[in-house]
Amino acid sequence: MKNMPTPIDNLDSFQEASLTKRLSLIDWFLRLIKGTLIGIGAILPGLSGGVMMVIFGIYEPLLRFIANIRVNFIKNMRFFIPVGIGMALGIVGFSAVVEYAFDHYAAQFIWLFIGFISGTFPSLFKTAGKFGRKPFHWVFLVVIAVGTFYFMHWMETVKSVSMTPSLGAWILSGVLIGLGVVVPGMSPSNFLIYLNLYPAMASGIRQLDFGVIIPLAVGVILCIFALAKLVSWLFNKAYTFMYHFILAVVIGSTLAIIPSGVSGWTIVVCAILFFAGAAGAYAFSKLEEKTPRESLF
Repeated sequence: MKNMPTPIDNLDSFQEASLTKRLSLIDWFLRLIKGTLIGIGAILPGLSGGVMMVIFGIYEPLLRFIANIRVNFIKNMRFFIPVGIGMALGIVGFSAVVEYAFDHYAAQFIWLFIGFISGTFPSLFKTAGKFGRKPFHWVFLVVIAVGTFYFMHWMETVKSVSMTPSLGAWILSGVLIGLGVVVPGMSPSNFLIYLNLYPAMASGIRQLDFGVIIPLAVGVILCIFALAKLVSWLFNKAYTFMYHFILAVVIGSTLAIIPSGVSGWTIVVCAILFFAGAAGAYAFSKLEEKTPRESLF
């Protein structure tokens, strides 16, 4: 006679299923929060959505998904749905907040984001060295980081070239935002400021002007789909170099956005926000490590 499940066995199965469900729900909300921060990073001058994606471990899976979109399509879509919702919330819901904060409390706001980046850096560094690293990887990292730092400072000296808002201008803006996703460290907001399109773009997003939002989305999608396969191929062929390149760009771009001219009590406020952001992001990354999930690829 076969052994029948006991009430204790049934209870254990129920508890295991309940725990799995809770962990799955936690993971869903973690991806929602990540998406929100990525969306904010995409519209915050000095940062880029690509950097935030790398920091939160979304960058490589997203590019691989787009480059091989027919592979595990449903499974991947379920993974990225909360990320997409979060990005929409970050871009649309926080566009007014970001615009106001950047206009009135730029230094404090930037130091908070630098804290976020610093808190997740240990996890990013660990990911970059997953297959080991050799001395020339360190040299490569330093050279790219220094180059990124000086390139971003050089960009600040470029004189603004004003463009009139139009359908073509918004598609171009979308392409620039897409580049900010595919090329971590490139801040599309900086270029949009140079082109004098950033204020009109932020206003259009805040007011849900689909004459702005739709061409922006078209430009983003075209750019990402055009370049995703190339970047995915580079990851397959040179993972360590690619991740050390990205790590270097994150370091260089983060150092470049450190605000100057901060004095008085603002220094104390910036320091508090930096450490709060770093502690929160570090705890966030540790919580994510404890949340088991299936591999997407």
